[in-house]
Amino acid sequence: MSNLQSNFNQKIDYVFKVVLIGDSAVGKSQLLSRFSRNMFSLDSKATIGVEFQTKTLVIDKKAIKAQIWDTAGQERYRAVTSAYYRGAVGAMLVYDMTKRQSFDHITRWLDELRGHADKNIVIMLIGNKSDLDSLRLVPTEDAKEFAQMESLFFMETSALEATNVEAAFNTILTEIYRVVSRKTLIANEDTDTDGSASLLEGVKIVVPGQEPQPATSATCCRS
Repeated sequence: MSNLQSNFNQKIDYVFKVVLIGDSAVGKSQLLSRFSRNMFSLDSKATIGVEFQTKTLVIDKKAIKAQIWDTAGQERYRAVTSAYYRGAVGAMLVYDMTKRQSFDHITRWLDELRGHADKNIVIMLIGNKSDLDSLRLVPTEDAKEFAQMESLFFMETSALEATNVEAAFNTILTEIYRVVSRKTLIANEDTDTDGSASLLEGVKIVVPGQEPQPATSATCCRS
């Protein structure tokens, strides 16, 4: 109880807004529920507009409050949700690995994201529902190739079985923290325009060209 009380009273060092985007019914809400509350509901309903949950974790001895926004995937809400990209420092592009169309639509979602969000945003591609591997219609190598081409993190998850959910969120939040830390360091060491501008080039994320991993494995690295 003392540790819980200590965490409750802990000063928050950073608040990071992360958006979940992708087609309807790919499992965005279930990923959020599993990460924030360690819950999964078989009776989940479609998200209307935008919802969000928060969770505080510690990275490099800093208290990070993750504010995760769950955006509705239905077309009729696209105009509403586009405004919520503003201020996001991270994004998870989610597709259902048993629905090829949801993966094919990722390019469109990525274009929309890059059109509304800051260019330094950290982006992760998520192939959800890895527990349904026998129904897989999106090969892991296809997703890896796309992630490498677009410089994205990539991970396959199962919200139902809690596979890689924590790892995926921790990975993206840790990378956001690294980007912010570098920005602070550069600002402290070099306040001239060129020094600040060099940070805006961002960090290139690539996926190693190796044999496809099982659906429950995670693949991500930095070049």
